[in-house]
Amino acid sequence: MLGSGRSHRGSRTARRERPLTVHHLNQLLLVCSLVLLIAVAAVRISSRSGLPSLLIYLGIGIAMGQDGVGDIHFDNAELTQVIGYAALVVILTEGGLGTKWKDIRPVLSAATSMALIGVAVSVGVTAVGAHFLTGLEWRQSLIIGAVVSSTDAAAVFSVLRRVPLPTRVTGALEAESGFNDAPVVILVVAFSAAGPVEHWYTLLLTIVAELAVGAAIGLAVGWLGSWGLRHVALPASGLYPIAVMAIAVAAYAAGALAHGSGFLAVYLASMMLGNAKLPHWPATRGFAEGLGWIAQIGMFVLLGLLVTPHELGADVLPALVIGLVLTMVARPLSVVVSLLPFRLPWQEQTLMSWAGLRGAVPIILATIPMVNGVAASRHIFNIVFVLVVAYTLVQGPTLPWLARTLRLAGAPEASDLGIESAPLERLRGHLLSVAIPEGSRMHGVEVSELRLPAGAAVTLVVREGKSFVPLPTTELRRGDELLVVTTDQVRDAAEKRLRAVGQGGKLAGWLGMTGNGTSGRRR
Repeated sequence: MLGSGRSHRGSRTARRERPLTVHHLNQLLLVCSLVLLIAVAAVRISSRSGLPSLLIYLGIGIAMGQDGVGDIHFDNAELTQVIGYAALVVILTEGGLGTKWKDIRPVLSAATSMALIGVAVSVGVTAVGAHFLTGLEWRQSLIIGAVVSSTDAAAVFSVLRRVPLPTRVTGALEAESGFNDAPVVILVVAFSAAGPVEHWYTLLLTIVAELAVGAAIGLAVGWLGSWGLRHVALPASGLYPIAVMAIAVAAYAAGALAHGSGFLAVYLASMMLGNAKLPHWPATRGFAEGLGWIAQIGMFVLLGLLVTPHELGADVLPALVIGLVLTMVARPLSVVVSLLPFRLPWQEQTLMSWAGLRGAVPIILATIPMVNGVAASRHIFNIVFVLVVAYTLVQGPTLPWLARTLRLAGAPEASDLGIESAPLERLRGHLLSVAIPEGSRMHGVEVSELRLPAGAAVTLVVREGKSFVPLPTTELRRGDELLVVTTDQVRDAAEKRLRAVGQGGKLAGWLGMTGNGTSGRRR
């Protein structure tokens, strides 16, 4: 339960009888706001040091806990699991909305193989190592093997955001992180259930069935939601972010209620929404990112509260041993086996092996055996906690160095345009707001050289706080904001052309740029 460690037995009953007042609410709001401000400031430290921000948030939670300055006692694993699941839904939604289909389409099969075959290999190898090297029972070893086999996209890309990598590598890592949560959750729940573990073929059929149901529901909800938002103009732009989040959460709930994988459903639904070119998309993306940060901060602080630092001493050595098996044997072997049919270069496979960072998901999943009353479940939680923290400290800062050593860190690509669409329902048109970033190759292009389709026109340019109606010879610059009016029929073609010019400049047509980041042969 949650309370102050400095409470005395004589005053404990009196404190319980006090009703919750507005004063208490004000105190709680003040504490929460201060924690959020400290956590937001910690993002700057994370970006400078190269450490994933999860470690800083965990540190805040530990500092507030019973062994820290806050002296808060919290041991409710069930509440932590519920809040962790809710936060994970938000994080997967934010990740799915930011996943570009053009990046993961070429590596979709490879990522799926890593999320299924790779997880199976990782669970088996890690469990064998945990059993024979640390003396854990088979059930406990299998639970730990399953718990730590899920990678965390947020942890990986918070480190690699400053290191441009080949699209194939980033796409595979991102898709794997979104896909492998689902089978891992199923395995942890099965291994933590009372009674003997089911036969492997029964467990395999259960995983396949739940993944199929979750995928079908996620794709269906994502398609229906994107179709509805594109064809129904909402009365206020602020309603679009709320609608997108509601659709994503509905996908998770529908998948879980249908005995499918809700996590896979929410990720696929969000990915479809994120690639559907919805109205007011920059605002929606910013709203989702803000919620994602709040979810991560709250979840990690709560997990830091749940751990008891003075109890970790006996679990440090087993955690380091299991982590060594996972990092140096299980993860590389799972990558090699799962990617065997795809013949990826050894440099890319090496980076993918080292980039298997563990973050929020393993620690959340470690609460499942605690809730189910599995023997030595607190021991399992402590091992997972130490493993995640220790190996994130080792792997996180070295990922950019490894990418450069393997010569996978290339030059940054041209910055994509920020295009926001506002539907004009009564006029049967769209108003596109286009922001030209610093790295865009649209700099120096004249308005006439945009070659927008008939039915689309640049009506206004905002430059250094001043707006003007452009001429065909007006030269666009970095930092400009354009207002482009299009009809319904050419809206997609106009946005496609704008993105192509932003990536290829005035020669985009001759270079065969299609507008989605790829190039093709001119016809």
